[in-house]
Amino acid sequence: MSKNLTVYELYDRRSLADFLDFKDVNPDAPLVYVLQHPPESINILGAAEYGNLVICLPKNSQMIFSTGPFIHKMQKNLKDFEPHDYILCTGDPAIIGLSTAIVSDITNGCFNFLKWEKRERLYYPLAIDLHNKESKTWT
Repeated sequence: MSKNLTVYELYDRRSLADFLDFKDVNPDAPLVYVLQHPPESINILGAAEYGNLVICLPKNSQMIFSTGPFIHKMQKNLKDFEPHDYILCTGDPAIIGLSTAIVSDITNGCFNFLKWEKRERLYYPLAIDLHNKESKTWT
């Protein structure tokens, strides 16, 4: 696990400011975008092995009826996603689907997931290439 684990919550004004400062000073540092804050019963700290955790939405966020504002919010939250970053899918499946589509647009279909393996109790990185570019420039 990374020595200086930091968790940024983009929905908290102070934490967002800290995140933006961190990005300015460390533009190449890998990040794990946690789409939605998990419940207390789920420990995601193992994902910090892949980068600092960036939580996009608070617990219990749901996309209901009007999707426009939610799409805008997630586009803003994920706009700095880089090919060396990771998505950690947590929360509402509609938020996961929308967020994956947004990241795919940003990265031209090449991005990384972290998949939880129950038996081994750890995260595995998965590189996604939706357009079969077979590019080796992302990890």
